Amino acid sequence: MTEAIPIRQEEVPPCARHSIVPRGSVAGTALTLVVAIMAFLASLTLGAVSMVSDTARSWQSDIAREITVQVRPLGSAEDLRASVEAAMAIIENTPGITSVTEVADADIRQLLEPWLGAGLSLDELPVPRLLRLTIDASNPPDLTSLALELSGNVPGASLDDHRTWQDRLTTMAQATVLIGAIVFILMLAATVLSVIFATRGAMASNRATIDVLHFVGAERGYIASQFQRHFLLLGLKGSLAGGGLAIFIFAIAGFWASRNVADPVADQAAALFGTFQVGLSGYIGVGALIIVIALLTAITSRLTVLAQVGGLDASR
Repeated sequence: MTEAIPIRQEEVPPCARHSIVPRGSVAGTALTLVVAIMAFLASLTLGAVSMVSDTARSWQSDIAREITVQVRPLGSAEDLRASVEAAMAIIENTPGITSVTEVADADIRQLLEPWLGAGLSLDELPVPRLLRLTIDASNPPDLTSLALELSGNVPGASLDDHRTWQDRLTTMAQATVLIGAIVFILMLAATVLSVIFATRGAMASNRATIDVLHFVGAERGYIASQFQRHFLLLGLKGSLAGGGLAIFIFAIAGFWASRNVADPVADQAAALFGTFQVGLSGYIGVGALIIVIALLTAITSRLTVLAQVGGLDASR
């Protein structure tokens, strides 16, 4: 038997240099749609995790810059006022404290209004007075010493450094990032599996052509390159569609949030999820994700073809 001569791509005549994979097949259209959906969901996950993480960092930064001193009423109104003034004097003489302000009675009434109703008289209720302290981040105070000095010299005074809230916010942010990473990996895995099945289906529908090419000496790399180029284009189209739609939704959400700053619904959403502004890093991340999905589609297709053609050689 005459030995087959390996065929390399550069030796193929120009008239024969066309893809052996049908471009307009239903399977190709379905795969493009699947990749677009996966890219869209992955981009949304990436953007949502980025926004929640940025918002959590903003919360932590705000909490770290401010601490609260609570002065509980233990006697008459005059005693409470004297305790507040004594606490403020101690705080103002503490290094690392940039400012101290007393929360106004109107603000306290507004905080209690959802539970106790309007028209409250703070003098008739044992409502603590609150002092808001701003600390110097570059030269923070010794909070332990400050707490001991306040509790020892001012009756009913206690310091809250919000460490519990910081720990909860950190845990929430880490859990959100972990869940987002798991969902992101699952989406990429589903995309890879879809490409594998689509590649095998394309090879099965063109089995006769592949057998003939391989029998006359076409190398595995040449056959794989035909599928790789085809699925790279499909992956690029799908990821561009999905990623572009996600960017459009982020832009619309950011525009809506900027136009409804004073709206209560928008304010609540901004408090939970930030301003819905993904930022330049988020858009760069989505762009990188589009390229990664396209390359992942091409590489998966190539490896699948190499494995399948290698199985043909082994069966022979």
